[in-house]
Amino acid sequence: MAWMSQDHPIFTESIRRIRIALGDTGLPPLEQQVLERCVHSSGDLSLGELLHCSEGACERGMKALQQGAAILTDTAMAAAAVTPMAQRTLGSVVHTVLEWAPDCAPEGSTRTSAGMEQAWRTLGQATPPPVVLIGSAPTAMEALLRQVAAGAPAPSLVIGMPVGFVGVAESKAHLAASGLAQIRLEGSRGGAGLVAAAVNALLRASL
Repeated sequence: MAWMSQDHPIFTESIRRIRIALGDTGLPPLEQQVLERCVHSSGDLSLGELLHCSEGACERGMKALQQGAAILTDTAMAAAAVTPMAQRTLGSVVHTVLEWAPDCAPEGSTRTSAGMEQAWRTLGQATPPPVVLIGSAPTAMEALLRQVAAGAPAPSLVIGMPVGFVGVAESKAHLAASGLAQIRLEGSRGGAGLVAAAVNALLRASL
């Protein structure tokens, strides 16, 4: 990778050690890079057993980014973790659903869910549609899946890794059953750092 010659020696050595520790995963090269970045971000080698990519999802996401797709995140933290890499690589525009969220959560809902509903009405019409990152808010992922099931355009890629214990397993199961192009982390683990690591791997590979 051309990037490796520009990386800090500590990062390069970290990836080398991660690759050795993971062993032969049998993953395609782009999926391998996503896994390595996620492990590097989390320090957790067991993620290899939890990370699932639908067929061709990584390539589809990378191609969409190369064609100008925006990146839509569920939190400001995820957006902050992605923006530097987006600026250094493709110049991708990074949004958060909070730009469309109400000041207060609607009764029976959440700000991120309401924000996703409004954001996708606008951004979902883009060509190609955005790459969506969900690291903290399963309600936002459920809102997106409901809209797509109702006929809204599908995202170019969903990186679905909400973290936690309430609604998380259910939202990940719904994503798995949706048929959407996806990178998904099973179980209760996830977070802004992991979704950012996954899309940053695609951004790095896109050059």
